[in-house]
Amino acid sequence: MAQLTRSHGVALHLDGARIFNASVALGITPAEIAFYADTVQICLSKGLCAPIGSVLVGDRAIIAQARRMRKMLGGGMRQAGMIAACGIIALTEMTGRLAEDHEKAARLARGPARLPGVRLNPGPPITNMVFFRVRDERYTTRSFIAAARRRGVQVEELGHGRIRAVTHAGVSADAVDRAIGVFAELLAPTGR
Repeated sequence: MAQLTRSHGVALHLDGARIFNASVALGITPAEIAFYADTVQICLSKGLCAPIGSVLVGDRAIIAQARRMRKMLGGGMRQAGMIAACGIIALTEMTGRLAEDHEKAARLARGPARLPGVRLNPGPPITNMVFFRVRDERYTTRSFIAAARRRGVQVEELGHGRIRAVTHAGVSADAVDRAIGVFAELLAPTGR
C-alpha cells in the first residue's frame, strides 16, 4: 500500500485508534505496525483509559501543517493541561496493562463458546473484543442484548446480529465471571 500511495504522491495515514492493542496481540512494537505510514492517529481513551484525547504522529512539517489547520478550524483548547496529563499517563502507564484486557476477553469468550446456541464470530478474540452470535429461537439479537442489560451486562450489536463485548481496565475478573453467568442463565433451557 505504501508503495502504491508514494508512487502517486499521496501520503499514507494509519488510523491507529487501537494500535497498542494490536501491538500487544501481535507481539511487535507500535513503531513496527506504523512503519510505512506518514501519519498515525492514536486514541488515548479506549483501552488506554484517558477520559479524552487523541494524538497525531508524523514528521515536523506534517504536524506543523496539522496544527495550523486545527487552529484555522477552531480546534484549539484552553486549559488542555489536564487532558495532556491524562494522555501522558495513558501512554506511559496504561499501554503496559493491555494484555490483562486481552486475557479477560479470552476468558469471557470461553464462557459463551461453551453454551448451546452461541457461536464466536469470527472466533476466539486476539485483543479485548469478543464477538458472538446467539442462535436461540427465544431471542432476537436486540432482545438478548436487552435481557443481558436488565441483568447488568452491557453488550451491543455490531452489524447484522453480531454481538460485541469489550473488556477494559474498568471490567474486573469478577465482572467477566458475572457476564458469563448471565449469558448462561439467559440461554439455559428455562432462561429469559
